[in-house]
Amino acid sequence: MVANGTVNAAQSGQGSAPALFLFHSLLSDRASFDLIVPQLSKAHRLIVPELPGFGGSKAAHGGLAGVADRMAEAVHDAAGGDEAIVLGNGYGGFVALQMAIRHPAIAKKLILADCGAVFSEAGREAFRNMAAASKTKGLTAITDVAMRRLFAPEFQAAHPDLMRGRREAFLRTDPEVLQAACAQLAELDLRPDLSKVKMPVLVLVGEHDEATPPPMSHELAALLPNARLKVLAGCAHVPQLQAPEVFLDAIGDFLNAAHAAA
Repeated sequence: MVANGTVNAAQSGQGSAPALFLFHSLLSDRASFDLIVPQLSKAHRLIVPELPGFGGSKAAHGGLAGVADRMAEAVHDAAGGDEAIVLGNGYGGFVALQMAIRHPAIAKKLILADCGAVFSEAGREAFRNMAAASKTKGLTAITDVAMRRLFAPEFQAAHPDLMRGRREAFLRTDPEVLQAACAQLAELDLRPDLSKVKMPVLVLVGEHDEATPPPMSHELAALLPNARLKVLAGCAHVPQLQAPEVFLDAIGDFLNAAHAAA
């Protein structure tokens, strides 16, 4: 437990590279990183928190800014004065980006996988609809929609056991936390503040991501002062779970460069 006992995190590895934090997506949980943890923990001290309101972490007030402030405290505490790299997927990417805007010295580098700075009107409406449906009908009513936003239909059909676990994880989500996050993302526009993010950023996006389509990542990479973009062929919104080797290969040079610089 870090951030004054409010954030629950798992830690593994004792590598000499900077501490590496993994922030999970809204429609998933920290188990979405399980396939890449063994490899990353060889070089890094790896910290995988549950975001505020998920699992054993207490909810944070104050919208996405409040969540970002809570996670900045968690990173500061868990890093223990060491340099940190933060990787966020989906909602975790938005949290990481907002955190870097509000706390510019919190991380040495960022990896933002399948997020952006602002949603299209269609994307905003999708979040409003998900929040409304979950409030009136429960999470079961939007489970199929949630899974489609995470994984392409072909991937779901080919991995029934994995999808069963992902559905069960989604149904454990606190509905009020989900609804609040959907409302925050529907109103979000971080574009005016992106110039504050001076650290190197690697922007990744799955070629077939429906939740945060590739144009969002193209725009994000173009507006950040020090960013590069990689599109992951054949992947959707959770590439580290869908194609872990592809994901690890995509971030390898960026992480190694961070270690060499440190």
